Amino acid sequence: MARSLRTRKAGAVGLLLTENLSYAFRDPAAIGFLEGLALACEDAGQGLLLVPASPEREDVASVHRAGVDGFVVYSVPDDDPHLAAVLERPVPTVVCDQPDLGNVDRVGIDDQAAMTELARHLISLGHRRIGVVCMRLARDRNDGLVTLDRQRSAHFHVQRNRISGLEQAFAEVGVDWSTVPVAERFDHTTASGASAAAQVLERDPQITALICTSDILALGALGEAQRRGLRVPQDLTITGFDGIREAEQAGLTTVRQPVLEKGRAAGKLLLDSGERSRPRSVVLPTELVVGETSAAPRGAAEERWFGP
Repeated sequence: MARSLRTRKAGAVGLLLTENLSYAFRDPAAIGFLEGLALACEDAGQGLLLVPASPEREDVASVHRAGVDGFVVYSVPDDDPHLAAVLERPVPTVVCDQPDLGNVDRVGIDDQAAMTELARHLISLGHRRIGVVCMRLARDRNDGLVTLDRQRSAHFHVQRNRISGLEQAFAEVGVDWSTVPVAERFDHTTASGASAAAQVLERDPQITALICTSDILALGALGEAQRRGLRVPQDLTITGFDGIREAEQAGLTTVRQPVLEKGRAAGKLLLDSGERSRPRSVVLPTELVVGETSAAPRGAAEERWFGP
């Protein structure tokens, strides 16, 4: 039986963020989520306590001592010790994005379907030779090209599902995924996006599209393309994921997700006073945004004219 938060006394909701504290105020998607959650807490007369936990530490004391009536867990891997500590506490919990535990309330999007839609847009333009830049796949620090096994066993379900959506879509048109360079970055910054883009382009300079699993990484990739003298999209298509304001300003082709509504929905789900016998799942819609950074690869029109 799910527990009700409103019967408790601390008067605050805890947000478990397994990142350094500054991430909540620096990352645009995290900022939007935090605003939505704060609005839900305001409406219910609840406070909000950030419970940051470094991704490379296992000290869970901050979770145990947090004076909160319930937790929203923001996008953590399935083997995170801080998540385990949250679930040990007798308070209601909502997970946002990941992991999908099955027995805990969750708010998220269909990451695999959203990325499949983006992939099919690129396929329709004629792209077959691609590269991928992704966020961290597991708790261990890895900055480099990743194997198929690491992709498919990733503890961060969101990244695993986004890559899976790409793999399935491109497999439908005969692309062998083992030939696709995928570069992972532990830190989520534009600098990480730039260095990962460079790594992919050095592995395969002939790719026609670079698919990034976040807008932040894509913005970094745009900078690297400019540094190399590559025209986007004439020489290289670059895409992102999230739909942040900076991506819109850059004209980025991306997938827009409702980050503010995601935070608000997580707060409402946690603050719902009704008792329930089974966990609930809220899946929010996404939207493919075709911007100015995707186009047919050079020579695609001629190839279609003369045949495959």
